[in-house]
Amino acid sequence: MKIQHIDLGTRPVLLAPMEDVTDASFRLICKEQGADMTYSEFVSCDALVRNIAATTRKLHICQGERPTAIQIYGRETEPMVEAARIVAEAKPDVLDINFGCPVKKVAGKGAGAGMLRDIPKMLEITRAVVKAVDIPVTVKTRLGWDANSKIITALAEQLQDCGIAALTVHGRTRSQMYTGNADWEEIARIKENPRFTIPLIGNGDICTPQQAADAFDRYGVDAVMIGRAAIGAPWIFRSVKSYLTTGTAEHPSTAEMFSLLRRQIRESIERIDSIRGILHIRRHLAVSPLFKGIPSFRATRVAMLQAATPEALDEIIDRIENEIIPQYQQIQER
Repeated sequence: MKIQHIDLGTRPVLLAPMEDVTDASFRLICKEQGADMTYSEFVSCDALVRNIAATTRKLHICQGERPTAIQIYGRETEPMVEAARIVAEAKPDVLDINFGCPVKKVAGKGAGAGMLRDIPKMLEITRAVVKAVDIPVTVKTRLGWDANSKIITALAEQLQDCGIAALTVHGRTRSQMYTGNADWEEIARIKENPRFTIPLIGNGDICTPQQAADAFDRYGVDAVMIGRAAIGAPWIFRSVKSYLTTGTAEHPSTAEMFSLLRRQIRESIERIDSIRGILHIRRHLAVSPLFKGIPSFRATRVAMLQAATPEALDEIIDRIENEIIPQYQQIQER
């Protein structure tokens, strides 16, 4: 699959843009684990235009993670165009427009998935951004605002006509947020339109290698995008890519998973500081499958998520790896 000149190979697997998750460090780890393309955190066009430091830092790209997309969001054309030009100067491989974020502080203000209630404005912004930059522009959106307005089949062609190079669709409406199941049948209908010719990237509920293969085989998408299943588990890309290539999912050892987790903790602290770095990594620790299914783990889990210093957190992680999990594995083997 190609996004204009960018060749992502056969059946590519992409890391979804996620706020407070897909920083440069995490993107590089996912790339090393097999992700074919990565996306930045959400970049507010208004904050970028105002040169807010926390936002401009999101434009940093490591060479090793490429190809990389920087994703912007906003509700007005002029600041979106200005932000797109600023992003282009950071030299990402792709500029992605966020018309899919469902959270209230974004969609409630008319940006992100809020644009699904103002299609003329969405198309106006898309045309203007495409015209403003010389790099490929893509869009990520949802099926529609709610169950009564699933407009994606027609909207996909309209967005293509604005000049975008690829389209990512999350298989839920904005009203669903992340509840229920992603509707991949609705995503597949986009490909039934013979006029729709740009790459279609499917997103939503891809949590296993088998689900990724199913997305390609049953629904005909050109690529799949993995979001929440990668949080606390960047090795999912290794498993998915090996399964798509050989039919057998390759899983890292427990030691490898702990090594990746420690690297995330270390780089988060180095990138920010010890206090905020630990706060940032808690989201990964809280949902990592590495800690699921361990009996009588609640007290340790609470201590891990409340650790306030790097030393305290490291001590707990060491105890989990070298004492708690080996004991659990011995019980399982009996």
